[in-house]
Amino acid sequence: MNILEKLTILSDAAKYDAACTSSGATRTARPGSIGSCEASGICHSFSADGRCISLLKVLLSNDCAYDCKYCVNRRSGDTPRATFEPRELADLTLQFYRRNYIEGLFLSSGVVKNPDYTCEQMIEVLRILRDEYQFAGYIHCKAIPGADSALIARMGLLADRISVNIEFPSQASLQMLAPAKTKERILGPMKLISTSIQQNSREIVQYRHSPKFAPAGQSTQMIVGATPESDLQILTLTQALYRKYHLKRVFFSAYIPVQEDSCLPALDTKPPLLREHRLYQADWLLRFYGFDAKELLDERHPNFNPLLDPKCSWAVSHLDQFPVEVNTAPYELLLRVPGIGVKSAGRILTARRHCRLDFAGLKKLGVVLKRAQYFLTCGGKMVEGLHFSPDGVLRGLLLSQGAPQEPVEQLSLFAPKLPTREDVVSCLTGQL
Repeated sequence: MNILEKLTILSDAAKYDAACTSSGATRTARPGSIGSCEASGICHSFSADGRCISLLKVLLSNDCAYDCKYCVNRRSGDTPRATFEPRELADLTLQFYRRNYIEGLFLSSGVVKNPDYTCEQMIEVLRILRDEYQFAGYIHCKAIPGADSALIARMGLLADRISVNIEFPSQASLQMLAPAKTKERILGPMKLISTSIQQNSREIVQYRHSPKFAPAGQSTQMIVGATPESDLQILTLTQALYRKYHLKRVFFSAYIPVQEDSCLPALDTKPPLLREHRLYQADWLLRFYGFDAKELLDERHPNFNPLLDPKCSWAVSHLDQFPVEVNTAPYELLLRVPGIGVKSAGRILTARRHCRLDFAGLKKLGVVLKRAQYFLTCGGKMVEGLHFSPDGVLRGLLLSQGAPQEPVEQLSLFAPKLPTREDVVSCLTGQL
């Protein structure tokens, strides 16, 4: 099998791994080296300065010893197999970089023979790039659960970002669909990476030439929709991972049926993309807006509203805290107003030191008034013609988000048929 055939198979097999993230690391080019890594990021979309940048996203091998039921590369799957030699993949990465096809490497792999052997082969790719070819570009590497801690530590010194996929929100789902993986084999490397990053940050302060360990931090990925866990369970786990292991990102991947199995949704089931989107919105609220998972969801409402984003859903359930006066409200409360983001809340604090703000001024500061107008007063007054009532607020928000009248896409593959917009209005209004 030639290089092109291997690349075709192994790049296609890597498409289910999420890697759309800013790099968060800086490696400046040194004399005799090639490439550099900017903190503005390596991702599959646009960076903060407007550049479209990309990774070579590939598996070292899809010849996996595990038989995970959800995976296209499982041992019993009928799929073409291929494996790169470490030097083949290192040479390919460098050639692509020199041709300006890519700005970095995203490397994952199926488990070849055993976790230690696979990890050794991946480290060899990184060693050739870093030590022999003096490659200073961005590298994101997926650690193999169950690999020896010394190998994980070596990988962290060569990669910019390192991640361990947690796969599913519960041990029961993991045992059912991926019996070769265990909670301990996943969380063990995660804890080691977190501890090493914190220790390395202290060493760098004391010894500025000390080698950096995973300078872009660690992340993980969770499959959504293949198992019956609620959004509350997923979000609670996400919050715990951020707090305990100091992750940079938790990625959510809507399950795409690729294998026929009685434990999984049918092959003709649509991926729950809207549910994935709602989880990413909630993840943002946890990381930047000061929300707690149990504020957004509870046992009575364990899943997100399909027609409203999580922040709007929280706001209409807590109308007793609104409307707020924009000229006096504290920063933490402004962040909870739908239509006000982190940047616009900071601009409000700066602007109101010099003048009294009105709705026209808020629009200039970047506030999304079509949502925020229902929760704000300027000088004690709301937008002319608006009345603060549960029904009016809810209907206005639904219209502002383009909610359809007909039933929308299911948030879960296990959920019943979803209600229409009018059903949601009457239900939520009754709860208020």
